[in-house]
Amino acid sequence: MTLSELNRLDHPAFTSFLSSIYENSPWVAERAWSARPFMSVELLHDAMKQVLASATRAEQLGLICEHPELASKAAVAGDMTEDSKREQSGAGLDRCTPEEFEQIRALNHGYHQKFGFPFIIAVRGLNRGDIIAALQRRIDSSCDAEFDEALSQINQIAGFRLADKLR
Repeated sequence: MTLSELNRLDHPAFTSFLSSIYENSPWVAERAWSARPFMSVELLHDAMKQVLASATRAEQLGLICEHPELASKAAVAGDMTEDSKREQSGAGLDRCTPEEFEQIRALNHGYHQKFGFPFIIAVRGLNRGDIIAALQRRIDSSCDAEFDEALSQINQIAGFRLADKLR
């Protein structure tokens, strides 16, 4: 779909088309609709980022928790959105060695225990080693810093998804 076509959609169709940009959280697209027309994909992304920034902390946490853990049982079983499956596969997380899988599982568990939400990273362009290193580094962060970083990473993921979805 082109940006021009997107700008002409009614509210329900716009929300439906962009519902997957923010993981299982169509409310972001729904609220961004009122900022139309968008002159560029970047401005659409900016509007969606503003919706997330102005959301309540509970809504933000809900969005963070919608993201699957990396290389998790859900990932192995395929119980994720198509976007998440494609992104994790692109980073090689579906091809972890048993040792890498166990290391990521243990780090994910420790991270979730400490912060109360899953580790989020925009995996595009990263490999398993990059992701493991980021998990090891970020587990030492403060809760507030990680919450903010999770939102930042989610916005990066959304930017990639928008670029893939619109021509």
